[in-house]
Amino acid sequence: MIRTGIIGLSKDNGHPYSFSAIVNGYSEQHFAKSGWEVILNYLKIQNSKEFKKFNATITHAWTQNSATTENLCKSCFIENNCKDIDEMLGSVDAVIIARDDWKTHFSIAKPFLLRDIPVFIDKPLTLDPLELKFFLPYLHRGLLMSCSGLRFATELNTLRQENIDSKKTKLISATILNDVEKYGIHMLEAVASIDKNFSNYKNITRLKSPNEAFLINFSNETSLILNCLGNVSKTFHLSLFCNDKHQHFDFNDNFGSFSNTLQNFFNMVETGIPPIDPIQTNNLMKLLMKAKQLKPGETFSF
Repeated sequence: MIRTGIIGLSKDNGHPYSFSAIVNGYSEQHFAKSGWEVILNYLKIQNSKEFKKFNATITHAWTQNSATTENLCKSCFIENNCKDIDEMLGSVDAVIIARDDWKTHFSIAKPFLLRDIPVFIDKPLTLDPLELKFFLPYLHRGLLMSCSGLRFATELNTLRQENIDSKKTKLISATILNDVEKYGIHMLEAVASIDKNFSNYKNITRLKSPNEAFLINFSNETSLILNCLGNVSKTFHLSLFCNDKHQHFDFNDNFGSFSNTLQNFFNMVETGIPPIDPIQTNNLMKLLMKAKQLKPGETFSF
């Protein structure tokens, strides 16, 4: 059984709760006090067999707020309420950094990685080139995994199985809420999971638009238009326009994508085999770094 620590919390991100509940199960009574009603609602509709199905358990938890940590532990049956992250060192076999504020990732992950303790880091991994250089060897060694859950979204299962010919894909259109730094990774991961060619970037242009928008050209001549709508209602939409058909996807199965992500992480902990090509993760982070630097009308070629 993989003893796992969970580390959070960041604004508007309930992943410490959702991930811990999927791994350990949950107490509805205590979860109802967490403030994460949207998570509790999708947990309640799941089959009981979908919980506690991994060769792992969340044994330790830490957040920046002691009351939150206490509630998280009670909500998800976590035995050890840590007062400091360092309490996990030597006590866990793996760590999940379940917060999406990338500027905190390096300092939290480094002590564990230096001790060869496998780490999952919520998206995006980092937008700092020096930090990315540090992380890259650990990605290759199967000690580090970082992605959006949409890389393993259930909505795309059939499309992935079709083994589409990426050269026949004329255009991909993706639309999200928030900005490219915060949520751009969601759609980029989803697209990259469809075909390996969709992470080989040729160039990126920031379009002149009222909202953040980007034209991304791949090496195989397919193009992706990424629209970031800012402060709007939940929006995760993907469209593929091919020679013979077009397909459209809205992503709503949070539980399924998170469960699949966790399964891939725990498989990596057991086998040491990276579930995601490290070159893809490296390319994705470099693309995001350039995207946030571009002014409307500017292009960067890789």
